[in-house]
Amino acid sequence: MENFSRRDFFKLAGTFAAGTILSNFNFARAQAPVIGSREVTSKAAGSKAKVYFTKHIDANHLLKLYEKINEGIYGKVAIKLHTGEAHGPNILPRDMVRTFQSSIPNSNIVETNTMYVGDRDTTEKHRQTLKTNGWTFCPVDIMDEDGTVMLPVRNYIHLPEVSMGSHITNYDSMVVLTHFKGHARGGFGGSLKNIAIGCADGQVGKRMVHGFTKSTAPGMDDWVGSMANGALFMENMADSGKATCDYFGKHIVFINVMRRMSVDCDCAGTSAAEPTIPDLGICASTDILAVDQACIDMVYAHPDRKDLVERIESREGLAQLSAMKKLKMGNEQYQLISID
Repeated sequence: MENFSRRDFFKLAGTFAAGTILSNFNFARAQAPVIGSREVTSKAAGSKAKVYFTKHIDANHLLKLYEKINEGIYGKVAIKLHTGEAHGPNILPRDMVRTFQSSIPNSNIVETNTMYVGDRDTTEKHRQTLKTNGWTFCPVDIMDEDGTVMLPVRNYIHLPEVSMGSHITNYDSMVVLTHFKGHARGGFGGSLKNIAIGCADGQVGKRMVHGFTKSTAPGMDDWVGSMANGALFMENMADSGKATCDYFGKHIVFINVMRRMSVDCDCAGTSAAEPTIPDLGICASTDILAVDQACIDMVYAHPDRKDLVERIESREGLAQLSAMKKLKMGNEQYQLISID
């Protein structure tokens, strides 16, 4: 009954006009980002989150990791996946995801439309791109196809609420299955980016997170001069990610696949740069901060880190971690537990 009431509350909450939402933005700039650790496993005293790890990137090991963290997953399950622009060379292998999804009862992939004009900015184009990329083995719910819903952010930094695809309230649990890689604006895209941008709807929520107040679709110049950058953008993402984490509570888990880690996101499609760091493995946790921190630490510990680290630091991407810590979204200290 508790979960029904939660869902019913958000369905009844409705949505706000975009102008009202955007007028309430706080564009105060944050402090400089934290410095990345080169230790793979955190050594500080105190409590630690559990992060499970395998160096093998395949369906069998993915399922073994999931079994370590899935105690809170029940009911109708959303698998939040970045399905990518058409023909993207780095998106997660469809066969691996197919096997994984088929093992989770009452589950399907979820996505939202994009803010920028491309292969996925409308539901019609998005569905065609899903077919092009081979995401046809299970239903893919485009969560903002039928509108939006506002989710509150407890103890927010800038955004007291964030507009999400309304279908998010149809799910009891969420599995955040993330291709960990670089990102043009976030520096890196881990579990936080996957839900912070990926659950926000294309026309209102993504504008909130990006700090984009124009009524038009963003043009090339807008990405430089009309949006939140650096630590402010990372804090907006943390607010948005926390809205989703707050909604699902203990019924959300996080898996980061460190495979083909280009400096570019899967939203770059065929223009994404070729990775210069090798595949590292998969991390899984019930703690979003711990799982992103562990992946960052592995990247920083690798001798071929140069290009990816440059992308992360040039965008102040490590501020994602400090923002999640500020919002008490998880524990930066973790115990890395290999299942190999």
